[in-house]
Amino acid sequence: MAHQPHAGSRGEGESPPLTAGGETIAAVATPAGRGGIGVVRVSGAQARTIAYGVLGSIPEPRHATFARFQSADGSLIDEGLALYFPAPHSYTGEDVLELQGHGGPIVMQLLLRRCLELGARFAEPGEFTRRAFLNDRIDLAQAESVADLIDASSVEAARSAARSLAGEFSARVHSLVDELTELRVHVEACIDFPEEEIDPADREWQRERAAKLARDLEGLQESAKQGAVLREGLTVVLVGRPNVGKSSLLNRLAGDEVAIVTPIPGTTRDYVRATVSLEGVPIHLVDTAGLREASEEVERIGIERTWRAIESAGAALFIEDARGAAGEDLALRRRLPSGLPLARVVNKIDVDGGEAGRADAAGETTVRISAKTGAGLEAVRAWLLDVAGWRPHGEGLFMARERHLRALESARGHLETARAAQAFELKAEEYRLAQSEFGRITGDVHADDLLGEIFSRFCIGK
Repeated sequence: MAHQPHAGSRGEGESPPLTAGGETIAAVATPAGRGGIGVVRVSGAQARTIAYGVLGSIPEPRHATFARFQSADGSLIDEGLALYFPAPHSYTGEDVLELQGHGGPIVMQLLLRRCLELGARFAEPGEFTRRAFLNDRIDLAQAESVADLIDASSVEAARSAARSLAGEFSARVHSLVDELTELRVHVEACIDFPEEEIDPADREWQRERAAKLARDLEGLQESAKQGAVLREGLTVVLVGRPNVGKSSLLNRLAGDEVAIVTPIPGTTRDYVRATVSLEGVPIHLVDTAGLREASEEVERIGIERTWRAIESAGAALFIEDARGAAGEDLALRRRLPSGLPLARVVNKIDVDGGEAGRADAAGETTVRISAKTGAGLEAVRAWLLDVAGWRPHGEGLFMARERHLRALESARGHLETARAAQAFELKAEEYRLAQSEFGRITGDVHADDLLGEIFSRFCIGK
């Protein structure tokens, strides 16, 4: 079936359109491997020329058009749908062409190669989204949420990333900036007109506005921390002597037989990992080799890796046998890093007849469980959420990153300094620095190396 030109398209006999200069990028935007559909995305000034070269015409803007994708000699590469989005009304703010064909890897590579022959270059990771940011289609927080949405490991994380992409996080940051700007106007006026008598009512207004700004920032920080928990989760290492039930507990928490369980001590020789979602929070569990003096080489290496895993973990579950060797367990716990959040998990209460549950005393948490029956597991899950920093939240969370938390905390410090200062000049400078920190979140203030770091972590084609 030949492709028929329509309104807005050039016919077969017409010359290719003239385009402005500038680099045009192209990439396969769908995952590697076979699939029903694959997409090649093109963005830049040469998108129209490439469309003409591949399709023989320019598709009608924002309409899915059936087309034949042709190679340089006119032979058929594939057939599928073409979509054309003229600048500035596109994802990147540039002319964008999307070619949707059959999702075989060879077909996609042939189609991409044809786009490169026609003047595009291969896109770098995240370059489409970076162009969207640089062309003011989205701000930096929204750009980061694109990657977070792709990487979301739970429904709640995906919803939060979608809210960030829709601009909810940015809107709250901009609201703080508006409040701060209004406050700065009054402070700067006090500096510019020192001979004027400052109305006591204005001084009181400034104090009230500064206090409100601090409260609003505190609320934003709390929401951002919850969003960061959804994104990052918590890495938890399961440690203890051999054969105390670490692998059984991992399987219980994961809801699957991810680790081998036998009555033979030392079965686990290397890490066994599983990720579970608790209230939408990803908890990354790491089962490790039992801690003891090992004479066998492979087990010794596994124990060395256990200690390395402990050093990098965010929390630890120290598993003990209810029938116990209390002295050995205590000696091992004392070797764990100070400051590492730790819960003693006393396992096998189904054998000794103890009661399941959690007890907190003298700064130590003890949870009595049976990994075999599942008794006490809810207390373990609750402790993991506590350590992760999760709080009941309802709806409305957005995704946040560590750099966002650092910027908000830095802004808070500047605001506190400004509120404590007596001199208006010092207040003005601290308020300016606080506003700069807010700007780093949305990209109103940015450095090229920061952008390079952020967008390099995106997938190709996005």
